[in-house]
Amino acid sequence: MIILGIESSCDDTSAAVIKDCILLSNVIASQRVHEAYGGVVPELASRAHQQNIVPVVSEAIRQAGIDKKDIDAIAFTRGPGLPGSLHVGTAFSKGLALALNIPLVDVNHLHGHVLAHFIKEDENTVVPEFPFLCLLISGGNSQIIKVNSPYDMEIMGQTIDDAAGEAFDKCAKVMGLPYPGGPIIDQLAHEGDPKRFKFSRPHIEGYNYSFSGLKTSFLYTLRDQLKLNPNFIEENKASLAASLQKTIIDILMDKFGKAIKDTGIKTVAIAGGVSANSGVREAVQQYCERRGIKAFIPKRLFTTDNAAMIAVAGYFKFKNGETCDITAPPFARVVI
Repeated sequence: MIILGIESSCDDTSAAVIKDCILLSNVIASQRVHEAYGGVVPELASRAHQQNIVPVVSEAIRQAGIDKKDIDAIAFTRGPGLPGSLHVGTAFSKGLALALNIPLVDVNHLHGHVLAHFIKEDENTVVPEFPFLCLLISGGNSQIIKVNSPYDMEIMGQTIDDAAGEAFDKCAKVMGLPYPGGPIIDQLAHEGDPKRFKFSRPHIEGYNYSFSGLKTSFLYTLRDQLKLNPNFIEENKASLAASLQKTIIDILMDKFGKAIKDTGIKTVAIAGGVSANSGVREAVQQYCERRGIKAFIPKRLFTTDNAAMIAVAGYFKFKNGETCDITAPPFARVVI
């Protein structure tokens, strides 16, 4: 079964081809235009998708070594995401499906992140066994998900305000760091003292997350210190990054660890853009090694928005007999 996946939920245009979950190609066109604005500008993103989608899809098919007539179904990101960006991918996917007279499969972007662990680069790729717990962490989502099957996912906890990725990016912005700030914070953290600064941590019951208090605490620390020393940020940039990163990781692992303990599940995974963070990856790996738990840490290529994860999620839906009506509109917001 050959599936073409198309992803256009935010600022990356991506197309991928899989054959029975084995990856044949995965092409991503990133948009650098947003760096000057400190965040993604929706209108600019949708325009860039219009420019990129045809060459990206064509290249994915070429790299896969197939003809477009070999494609059995097209899987596309229907949501959540930026409305304009989603419309570009949705409209293109519908047009191509009609032209090729093949089925269309709509994919929840968050499902794609969770099922990215089933992308196989060869027959020997090891994938998680069900059920497993997944910590989904990205710019817009921080969720603990119990994955019972590709078709059955249960949210155990999620952020009630900002997500972990937002905390990274917003704190980086007030430090004067370029967008996206998360990767730069990760780099600087290796050079600083993670115990240098203390930031507030939330006291939320259950498995839910909150990062707005941490963000506020970080901002107040900068404000108070800058009154005493105008060069405070520059002189303490690495330790600010290290302390911020440690606090975010501690918050994430506190609830994730609680969920692992309470469920007794011995297989866990992380997914989403923040799962590329070296501190997060190390914390999860060490936690699991100490407790005899199997951890699935994705390749960094599959942590950010990519069409390979959309193709895999679409593969499972198509295999289960689920297809999408050609009139189905994209959606900006949805729970998993």
